[in-house]
Amino acid sequence: MLRSYDDQDKIFSAPFLILCEAIAARALPAASIAVTRQGALVALRSFGHFTYDLSSPAVTPSTLFDLASVTKVVATTTKAMILYERGLLDLDAPVVGIIPEFHSQSDPRRDSVTFGMLLGHTSGLPAYEKLFLKAQTRDELLHAAFGMPLTAEPGARAEYSDIGFIVLGVALERLAEELLDRFCQREIFGPLAMTHTTFNPPAEMRPHIPPTVDDRGFRKRIIQGEVQDENAYVLGGVAGHAGLFSNAEDLARFAHFMLQCGTGATACERPESQRAILRPETVALFTRRQSAPAETSRALGWDTPSIPSQSGRYFSPMSLGHLGYTGTSLWIDLERHLSITLLTNRTWPDCANQAIKEVRPRFHDAVIEAIENS
Repeated sequence: MLRSYDDQDKIFSAPFLILCEAIAARALPAASIAVTRQGALVALRSFGHFTYDLSSPAVTPSTLFDLASVTKVVATTTKAMILYERGLLDLDAPVVGIIPEFHSQSDPRRDSVTFGMLLGHTSGLPAYEKLFLKAQTRDELLHAAFGMPLTAEPGARAEYSDIGFIVLGVALERLAEELLDRFCQREIFGPLAMTHTTFNPPAEMRPHIPPTVDDRGFRKRIIQGEVQDENAYVLGGVAGHAGLFSNAEDLARFAHFMLQCGTGATACERPESQRAILRPETVALFTRRQSAPAETSRALGWDTPSIPSQSGRYFSPMSLGHLGYTGTSLWIDLERHLSITLLTNRTWPDCANQAIKEVRPRFHDAVIEAIENS
């Protein structure tokens, strides 16, 4: 990926100002961004400090952020694509074939939930549940997740589900016979030179990561360098729905890879070995917007722009993306050959502030306007 961001402060002055104003208005303490276009990294910039205290460390482009649910696409969905290519994952196969604990004699509908439904958020599982309140260990939380009652007929309704991706993450581990973090490091992060992307950052790195929340309820401490999501925390920091940490440049590398695959490249290649990591047709299958149920905006793992969308007004229908609860997002436009990474810790000091929902689409719009006017 080429680097061409010497003029970024001039070209992107308007979107950069939006983030500076958001920090001044205490919508978020910090932000780190990356923009790629036509195979080049055209912006890489950071703003703000770890907290609203100006004596706290300043964020730099190398600063790691808790990606929250962006984990679902960068780690879990990419692993699913790799296993699909290797013939280990059948999207139409029932989940109970791999996770028999998911079966329930009282609800035979569960036996019809497929891997494709988990990826497309149409399994009928609920969006979220505070499993951490009744589960003290990984096994206890997984037992609770496997037994969560369905809230809809499988395939009938699209409802974004953390629970579904917790189940999916374990199912993929069983299919691969390898834990999610180890698989992703060897098969995704290492080959794509995502050298700063990891689950469970080591203790010595944690002071260099912006805190996400002052947790006065569950963990009763400031959460810094460990996953903000409580369910993922009980799962040991490695889960299908959350737990990944990364910086903006690493996500730009990942976006560049997805753009290579999604725009008809003959091979999606590992930089150092030139061996294909994924076939373009696999990426096309997983990133294609689902046709059912009618109201869904989901692809397999990925989301696509809806109306209104946190991607803003300009991302084309040939776009894919995902948001993270901590204030992170990654959007990729296959038509424009464009990606925008936005990492923040908007949850500091608590999760009540929702201003990111106004800031994020404005920022995306301003980036695209700046590109088209440059």
